[in-house]
Amino acid sequence: MRREWWVLIGVVALVWLLFRLEAMLMPFIAGMILAYLVDPMANRLEGWGLSRPLAVSAVFLVLLLVLAVGLLVLIPLLVQQFRQFGQMIPGIFAWMESVLAPQLQAWTGFDVGGELSNVQEALSEHWQDAGGYLAQFLGQVGRSGMAFVTWVTYVALIPVVTFYLLLDWERLMTSIRDLLPRGWEADVVRLVRRCDEVLSAFLRGQLLVMLCLGAIYAIGLSLMGVRFGVLIGLIAGLASIVPFLGFIVGISVALVVAFFQFGGWLALVGVVAVFSLGQVIESTVLQPKLLGNRIGLHPVAVIFAVLAGGNLFGFTGVLLALPAAAVIMVLLRELNDRYKNSTLYDARQRRTDDEEST
Repeated sequence: MRREWWVLIGVVALVWLLFRLEAMLMPFIAGMILAYLVDPMANRLEGWGLSRPLAVSAVFLVLLLVLAVGLLVLIPLLVQQFRQFGQMIPGIFAWMESVLAPQLQAWTGFDVGGELSNVQEALSEHWQDAGGYLAQFLGQVGRSGMAFVTWVTYVALIPVVTFYLLLDWERLMTSIRDLLPRGWEADVVRLVRRCDEVLSAFLRGQLLVMLCLGAIYAIGLSLMGVRFGVLIGLIAGLASIVPFLGFIVGISVALVVAFFQFGGWLALVGVVAVFSLGQVIESTVLQPKLLGNRIGLHPVAVIFAVLAGGNLFGFTGVLLALPAAAVIMVLLRELNDRYKNSTLYDARQRRTDDEEST
C-alpha cells in the first residue's frame, strides 16, 4: 500500500502544481498539442529521406504560409461581413415587428411587439457602444503594459516550444517509455496506444472534418450570392465539433439570411441543397477517409470536458480538456473490460475456474 500512497500523493501534487502554474503552462501545453498534431507530417517527410530538422522546418514553413494566407484573406472579409450584418439587423427587426409579430399574436394571442422593441433597443445600444468598449479595453491593455508584454511573450513562445518538441518528439517518447517500471510497461503502452487512437481520431480527424465542412458551406453559399457566406461557413464549421450542431446552426442562420436577402423559396431550396451536399460529403467521404473506424469522444463528453477544464484551469484547462477526457475515457473502458472479465461480474466464471482447479 505504501507504493499506491506515493502514487496518489504524486497525482495530488501534480494537480496542485497545475493550479499554481496555470498561466505559465499555456504556451507549453499549446506547443505539445500542436507538436502532437503535426508529428505525422514530419514523420512522413522523414520517411521520404529528409532529416528530422529539415522535415520539421518544412512542416513549419507550410504551417506559417497557410496561417499567413488565411489571416490576410479571412480577416478583412470577416470584418466586412460583420459590418454588413450590423447594417442588416434593423431590417430584420422591422420585418419581425410588421409581419411576424402580428402573425404570432393571431396564432397565440401573445403580443411580442413590445418585447421585440426592447430587444432591438438593447442590441442597438450595445452595438453602438462596441467601439467604446474596444477603446476601454485597449486603454486598459496600454495601462497594464507588463501584462500585455507577458501575454505576447506567451503567445510567441508557442511556435518555439512546438518546434523543439517536434524536433525531439520520438526521443522524448522513447525516454518516457524507458522510465516506466518494467512490470507496467506492457499495460501502459497498450493504454497509451488506445488514447492515441481516440485523440488522433478526434483532434486530427475531427479538425480536418470541421475545416472541410466550413469550406464547403462557405463556398456553396458564396456561389449562391448569400450574404455573410464565409462567416456562416466558418461558424458552421467550428460548431461541427459536435456532430449535427454545425449543420443545425449553419442552415438556420443561412435560411434566415437568404430569406431576407432574396425573399423567395428558390433561394431557401438552394441553401438546403448546399448543406445537404455538405452532409453527404461528410458521411460518404470525410468521415470514412479522415476518421475511419476509430472511435472519437462522445459529443456530451466534449462539451463537459471543455466547460469543466475552463472552470478549473482557465484557458490552460480548455487546452487540456480533450486530451484529459480521452485518457479518462480509455481508462474507464479498461476498467469496464476488466470488470466484465472478473468473477465479480460473472459468478459462473468463478465456478468454472474452481472446477478446472479441482
